[in-house]
Amino acid sequence: MRILFIGDVVGRSGRNVVCDRLPGLVRDWKLDFVVVNGENAAGGFGITEAIYQELLDAGADAITLGNHAWDQKEALVFIERAPKLIRPVNYPEGTPGRGSSLFEARNGAKVLVINAMGRIFMDPLDDPFTAVARQVSVCPLKREADAIIIDMHAEATSEKQAMGYFIDGRATAVIGTHTHAPTADHRVLAGGTAYMSDVGMSGDYDSVIGMAKDEPLGRFLRRIASGRFEVADGPATLCGLAIEVDDATGLARQVGPVRVGPHLQEARPSFWDGAS
Repeated sequence: MRILFIGDVVGRSGRNVVCDRLPGLVRDWKLDFVVVNGENAAGGFGITEAIYQELLDAGADAITLGNHAWDQKEALVFIERAPKLIRPVNYPEGTPGRGSSLFEARNGAKVLVINAMGRIFMDPLDDPFTAVARQVSVCPLKREADAIIIDMHAEATSEKQAMGYFIDGRATAVIGTHTHAPTADHRVLAGGTAYMSDVGMSGDYDSVIGMAKDEPLGRFLRRIASGRFEVADGPATLCGLAIEVDDATGLARQVGPVRVGPHLQEARPSFWDGAS
């Protein structure tokens, strides 16, 4: 099975690069399943129902969220009728939506997608380790699910790495999101779980983590806000992680970074032929 995870879509430029590039990647790489983190897709803060549908139309099979899940208040309502939208599983009981869901891939396989949010330097939600373990025990790999993809939305690299080792051998992949800068530690862990500390953002990298530079620079220099953060709207780079799954075990065989666009050195998985 071939799975592509696309990192945090930031604003209109991020949506544009995903919508422009993803259909070709699905076709040329013969992708079976695509997960997109969409929590920054609406002006950098949250997601709307129209954008949710736009990403699905482009080829996303599941859309994960994070700490900006509810910045667009309509998300609290439309998430109940958006079965492919996954918010962090460790929100308190009674939070709208779902923290995990089982999907059917293009090849007929069953893929469990779990979204978890870290607690270091983040809102103190419930324990993500316990929440993820609970989901994996209810829907174990190769018994109920052919693949399990975990979006670990967290600030601290240590917390993401800990999740990777904690779940190694019980999930196909643990992929870090949130910090918007792709890391170079993509690999398959000893137990067979693919891991990357941060997949990076899909957005304009001539920016400060996706925001136009002037306002964040001013706040760092003067410690005073002079306006709102505005999304950088230049040409964007799509960032992601390609995962080749062993169909017999549901674990990862190979992983490779994906970077398509300006500002960053391009990267495409060498183990898949073709590109857009």
